[in-house]
Amino acid sequence: MITSGDNYLDTHRAGATAGDRAVSDRDPSGRASQIPELHGANLAELYRRRFSEAEIGSRDRVWRVLCRYLRKWIPTDATVLDVACGYGEFSRNITAGRKVAVDLNPEAKAHLPSAVEFHNIAAHRLTPIESGSIDVAFTSNFFEHLPSKDDMSAVLQEVRRVLRPAGLFIALQPNIRYVGQRYWDFYDHHLPLSHLSAEEGFTLNGYEVIRIIPKFIPYTTKSRLPQHPALVSLYLRIPIAWWLLGEQFLLVARRK
Repeated sequence: MITSGDNYLDTHRAGATAGDRAVSDRDPSGRASQIPELHGANLAELYRRRFSEAEIGSRDRVWRVLCRYLRKWIPTDATVLDVACGYGEFSRNITAGRKVAVDLNPEAKAHLPSAVEFHNIAAHRLTPIESGSIDVAFTSNFFEHLPSKDDMSAVLQEVRRVLRPAGLFIALQPNIRYVGQRYWDFYDHHLPLSHLSAEEGFTLNGYEVIRIIPKFIPYTTKSRLPQHPALVSLYLRIPIAWWLLGEQFLLVARRK
């Protein structure tokens, strides 16, 4: 069936770890943060070790199916922003009028089609992107890499800036409520989120959550569930299967 997490769909997050070059070097108490930053070279090395070329190819086939599901929220002529694009599975497989992708990993550009506008920048500093120019923003398996909710709020606010009025932000994330302790099996996971805490975060930062699926897809490729695209497509047509196997939430929010 369909699997995800840092072993599967998370190549999509390849350049977005350890706080996306953390917004602040201090925690809420005012003390200097002890979380080390992972910059481009470190990220490239981390994800080269984590993902083989074969795994990347397998994920790409699954993303092709996932993007067919997601297009109900993404018009074919839309301007789309891929936040922390990683190895570009979403950008390669979604149909859109214009595609913009950002990631801290400089190697991300090599995985993107030439038509995708790539910026090697942090998600909380989208300076090259004009305010109100994006119809739909998307991110997958990204927020767990941020060191704090303040950092997540900074990303949400910056994405909100570049979204047009009533533009959408779609997020696919591991759900700590269902993933449990496996959430911490990766060195670069810091921020635990359930669908409920994520919903509150979006709401507090100027969004209206219009759809949330608490259990959408499974979490890790270490599962023995089949990953053939035909089976993934079948899985997405059977919502009861989501409640049995899903460990990641899908959230769709509208800019207010």
